[in-house]
Amino acid sequence: MKEQLGQHLDVLRRYALVLMRDPDQAEDLVQEALVKAIEGSASYMDGRDLRKWLLAIVHNTFVDRWRRLQAERQATGDLLSMADEAAPPPQMSAVHLGQTIAALMTLPVEQREALVLVALDGMTYKDAAECLGVPVGTLMSRLGRAREALRAATSGERPAGSFPAATSGAPLSSGQARPPFRVVK
Repeated sequence: MKEQLGQHLDVLRRYALVLMRDPDQAEDLVQEALVKAIEGSASYMDGRDLRKWLLAIVHNTFVDRWRRLQAERQATGDLLSMADEAAPPPQMSAVHLGQTIAALMTLPVEQREALVLVALDGMTYKDAAECLGVPVGTLMSRLGRAREALRAATSGERPAGSFPAATSGAPLSSGQARPPFRVVK
């Protein structure tokens, strides 16, 4: 069966493009569906139309993605509405927490997952990396980017490396941050 998958790639890509409306996302959908097809090849019955079976897998994968996206949007909306409905707290820590949660929800999924597993659930780097199926270094990189993005979002600062280019000797305006100095030996 694996040898016959290549014959149906054009049909699968066309169908995925219709569903996703974006060539890159359509290619990702086809790849995910092919992985599922290979993993579930034991359930394929000989004599059955392979093209129909593969198209059904693409469709089901698309539906799974769509439902997952809708659930994420609903959860984000619920969290944001709860933050909006709450009476403005007099304590700065409560305000900071609300800003942090809102900023957390804007992070990419990979960074959000890593941060929640390590910072909120208290998992070790190794356990969190195994849970996500990534190397420990990748997890640590995602954590670093997530923490930096949260710091920048909650303090109003620019993320590291995003300072404006130095002008030709012109003084910095009062609201413009001075780029950090580097010692070069």
